Amino acid sequence: MSYRIGEGIDVHPFREDRPLILGGVRISAQGGLDGHSDADAVLHAVTDAILGALGAGDIGEYFPSTDQRWRGADSRVFITEAIRLMRERGGRLENVDITVLTEIPKLSPHRAAMRENIAAMLEIDTQRVNVKATTTDKLGFLGRREGLCAVAVALLAFDGENA
Repeated sequence: MSYRIGEGIDVHPFREDRPLILGGVRISAQGGLDGHSDADAVLHAVTDAILGALGAGDIGEYFPSTDQRWRGADSRVFITEAIRLMRERGGRLENVDITVLTEIPKLSPHRAAMRENIAAMLEIDTQRVNVKATTTDKLGFLGRREGLCAVAVALLAFDGENA
């Protein structure tokens, strides 16, 4: 077996008139993130982490924000494509670790639902998905509550033939 690690980072500003969706879970009806799709920064970061481990570029190459087909799109579509590419190349997702950097909202009440939802999308055991959150102690644009950042790391395994 050989292993590859990928990292994904996504940042979006807050936009009051949109729902907040993270990890495919609707966190709130307002105070969401601004973006071309549903702006699910967690799923965008996970998608990029998988693509990174594959050496397959980034989410913008597959789903450019200039393409109107992706306006308002459910970010599950992005995850589905990354998983398809991974399987096509003989990979298997071992685990994903996600950190959300934000002052608001508090994510602890939603962590379990996010983990379960992400695990189901990725078709892996919930124990292989970790979701955590931290603040920036009021520093920078995150500290001023202007936006949110999600970081994800994915570990993919390949058998010797596809290594």
